[in-house]
Amino acid sequence: MKAGTAILFVCMGNICRSPTAEGVFRTRAQAAGLALHIDSAGTHAYHIGNPPDPRSASHAAARGYGLSAQRARQVAADDFERFDVVLAMDHDNLETLLRACPAQHRHKVRLFMEFASRSGSDVVPDPYYGGANGFDLVLDYIEDAADGLIAVLRKT
Repeated sequence: MKAGTAILFVCMGNICRSPTAEGVFRTRAQAAGLALHIDSAGTHAYHIGNPPDPRSASHAAARGYGLSAQRARQVAADDFERFDVVLAMDHDNLETLLRACPAQHRHKVRLFMEFASRSGSDVVPDPYYGGANGFDLVLDYIEDAADGLIAVLRKT
């Protein structure tokens, strides 16, 4: 990966995990001086056009990340061509992406948590049906993986 890389974060509905990843990563990449194209999307069309879940936005804001400008969208067929890396939040979304992805772009689709070094999990858990602690845990995991991804980008 190199400067100018286009990165897409993906969860199921694009209202909790992937918009949080987009917001956290955008803030941290800018602080690191990286010029990147960053976006997020969902594998399902449940929430198209909606802002991030208020709980995600609130917990992110408490750590200094703004999500208010984002609106949910579904992964589009041309995303696999437009983005250099497509990062899934969990195995279910990874499998959904791989089924939809043309063979020549499958190398771009990965789990976001591959870049984490402190969390001890290979997925970002879905906080939607849980309590407030789940949204903080999501932020912890995303910050960890974001730091790892930034380190990789700085090396290239």
